[in-house]
Amino acid sequence: MINQKIDALDLTRRRFLRDATLGMTGIALTSLLGEEMLAADQIRHHAPRAKQVLQIFCPGAASHIDLWDHKPALEKYSGTPLPGGEKEVTFQGKNGNLMKSPWPFVPAGKSGKRITSLLPHLAAHVDEMAFIHSMTSRSNTHGPANVFMSTGSVREGFPSAGAWAGYALGSLNDNLPTYVAITDVRGEPPNGKANWASGFLPAQHQAVMLAAHQPLRNLDRPTGISPAEDKAVRDFLQRINQENSALHPGESDLAARTASYEMAARMQLAAPEVTDLTRESTATHRRYGTDDPNPLKAAYARNCLLSRRLLEKGVRYVSLYCASRASGVDGLLNWDAHRTLKTDYERHCPIFDQPTAALLTDLRERGMLKDTLVLWVTEFGRMPTHQEGTTGRDHNPDGFTLWMMGAGVRGGASYGATDEFGRRAVENVTTVYDFYATVLHLLGIDHERLTWYHNGMNRRLTDVHGHVIRELLL
Repeated sequence: MINQKIDALDLTRRRFLRDATLGMTGIALTSLLGEEMLAADQIRHHAPRAKQVLQIFCPGAASHIDLWDHKPALEKYSGTPLPGGEKEVTFQGKNGNLMKSPWPFVPAGKSGKRITSLLPHLAAHVDEMAFIHSMTSRSNTHGPANVFMSTGSVREGFPSAGAWAGYALGSLNDNLPTYVAITDVRGEPPNGKANWASGFLPAQHQAVMLAAHQPLRNLDRPTGISPAEDKAVRDFLQRINQENSALHPGESDLAARTASYEMAARMQLAAPEVTDLTRESTATHRRYGTDDPNPLKAAYARNCLLSRRLLEKGVRYVSLYCASRASGVDGLLNWDAHRTLKTDYERHCPIFDQPTAALLTDLRERGMLKDTLVLWVTEFGRMPTHQEGTTGRDHNPDGFTLWMMGAGVRGGASYGATDEFGRRAVENVTTVYDFYATVLHLLGIDHERLTWYHNGMNRRLTDVHGHVIRELLL
């Protein structure tokens, strides 16, 4: 009888421990998923086609009429004045005659769409891309135009598209940042961190800067501290931070700093693995060009490979930069070819072409394009004329090209058009607001309903403008 009572008690104890363990597991899982589920319930307005975004940014204003927008009339009338623009003065002064692209446009893909011969690797993806040939900007100056392309405002202090996406949708991986900005080895883009800032959104939504050439520091646990001791200290700090946050609920900067420290602790395990490119095969490195003798190309290739690894691990939004802010020599560090277009683009295109194409191929082969939206952007276009006294082109915010591909995008589509010389958008004129209305739509968000109350009004990524470009969608 006594033994039967002990067995019954033991059985009850085992059941209690089992049930408690299952309960604690559920609590932990709810904690991990809670932020994303809550954000999705509050913000998502329809079924998404995309879960993640890769935005490839070529700062310096990559020329549409030398890369993506074929203009036979420009070739025919090269060397003659631009009709109606003979006396036109643009950003850096007076313009000369029309100037055809130094390189031929060649048919690519099954569609036969013509793009520059300078991008032979990317030509293989033309049938997957949806081109917008009628994009316009509100600024002809690199800094404000970069910020406008990133945030929908020419002024600093507004949230970037990646910050809005993180605010709306939350994280896909609790151990990695929601939003990462991968800067080029040549430096930050014009206006730097304003391109990935959180603006008036809580500071936790700004991007974490990362790059293959800038390894994360201070991730190793100090010698002499055991894992258990390390965890105990983190748990203690977490309790203190939670109590302090409860006392100061409006201090978003403090909450963001606390969150960044907690993220850093979790990244001690996750980040070294995801940033360790030696885990990739020799064939993968060869495909991307990470061992290329051109150190700028090899560095960008490593950043492309890092982008794929971050997306694969669940980073929500990755901004990848190819080139940097302007230097004392136009076109040396970015796509700003004022003086020597041919020399500049024969420097930049080989850096950009193979690694970017390898990244797109990798995403496709891994099945990641099903729910990863890829965007290619630049801040504005360039003039069809040459600058007076040079063989380069001046700034042109009145018509240029962007493209997107991946989740929910109609590959092979072309939307809008510039005039016969590429000077101005004339058909289905498109704005940055339209572009991001479409991006948010693919993420399952109605751009008019994604708002944050600031300075007396509900602010949006698309301001008070924007229409979804449905012709680009499947």
